[in-house]
Amino acid sequence: MSREELEALQLERLQWTVRHAYENVQMYKEKFDEAGVTPDDLQTLADIAKFPFTTKDDLRRNYPFKTFAVPMDQVRRIHASSGTTGRPTVVGYTDHDLDKWAQGFARVLRLAGARKGDLVHNAYGYGLFTGGIGAHDGIERAGLTVIPMSGGQTDRQIQMIHDFKPRIITVTPSYLLTILDKMRQEGLDARDTSLEIAILGAEPWTEEMRREIEEGFDLKAVDIYGLSELMGPGVSGESVEFQDGSTIWEDLFLPEIVDKDDLTKVLPDGEEGELVFTSLTKEAMPIIRYRTKDLSVLLPGDARPNMRRMRKVRSRTDDMIILRGVNMFPSQIEELALGQAALSAHYNLELTRPKRMDELTVVIERRPEFTMEEAEACGRALQHDIKIRIGSSVRIHVVDPNTLARSEGKAKRVLDFRDRPIAEYPQR
Repeated sequence: MSREELEALQLERLQWTVRHAYENVQMYKEKFDEAGVTPDDLQTLADIAKFPFTTKDDLRRNYPFKTFAVPMDQVRRIHASSGTTGRPTVVGYTDHDLDKWAQGFARVLRLAGARKGDLVHNAYGYGLFTGGIGAHDGIERAGLTVIPMSGGQTDRQIQMIHDFKPRIITVTPSYLLTILDKMRQEGLDARDTSLEIAILGAEPWTEEMRREIEEGFDLKAVDIYGLSELMGPGVSGESVEFQDGSTIWEDLFLPEIVDKDDLTKVLPDGEEGELVFTSLTKEAMPIIRYRTKDLSVLLPGDARPNMRRMRKVRSRTDDMIILRGVNMFPSQIEELALGQAALSAHYNLELTRPKRMDELTVVIERRPEFTMEEAEACGRALQHDIKIRIGSSVRIHVVDPNTLARSEGKAKRVLDFRDRPIAEYPQR
């Protein structure tokens, strides 16, 4: 399609989606009525800015099925978030929704360099989490062979990679690093595996981590983006040829970037802000202007010129740390840490409040080929870099390799102890 044809299709699907939501989901009828808008007010794509946002709290308040726009006998699958910070968010899919989801992930695979005959080692977790099953269906839809490993059992992951010789792995970046570490501990050279492509998502990761993974395995690592509230993995994917942001399937989703400090302001392409998505084809659970909390930038298309791409998400508005008036993100610290030769990608950020002021300790492992003395010297350099480049004083605590807990899914970087008794603080 030309861009003009695509935008005409988007408008047609957007008008259907907004009306479908208004007429079949009480939450949207109430939100639209309160905002003074109706589906008839949507005459152009830009008119979507007149409509209210949807947030995770909106979905939690309507737990479990009040956001569904079709009868339950049309719902073929249910997924849900972990609910670690409250009620889980629940999503449903019709047959049509599942077909579009598989199509989106299949496109991601094609863009990442997958070809028929490839074996794909799927190490995303299966279950209520959308990652494993979403990737599984997309792999089959693309005409590839799936190895449904799920997460965990790291020794068995390594055995299957060795025995089955997959060309592609789908996994979170933090867990792929865990696999890399385990192979090194066992004296295996990860560069000798059959893996050529890693499709990595479900958590923010930096360019420095991309380089470490690519060099460790001698492969190409590409990004994938998705949210269960939108669909699951496969909303966008990165080209193995360009590796400079993920192409958004704009026939399925309408993206916006809004100012994180003034949500009423929709930003032009090229400016960073919070990523907002509206679904264009979802039947079971249409989503209107969903605030992802992810910070990104919309850019012109590359591998698919008629569709825009998004810069790889490196941080979220809700993982921002405010330390004595200075705003910082884990990705900023990770970028600086991986610039130090003796420091690894395994770290935690511990927030404490021993007196009146908040304190941040970066607990980070040394690389095994360096001594503790060398790593601590790099830690002092990191401390200086954080002070100069981010503008805040932190403590650095270097620990031996394999000291910190390993992730088998999404890595939890920030550990907040500020509301706990001092006796429960980590002893550093």
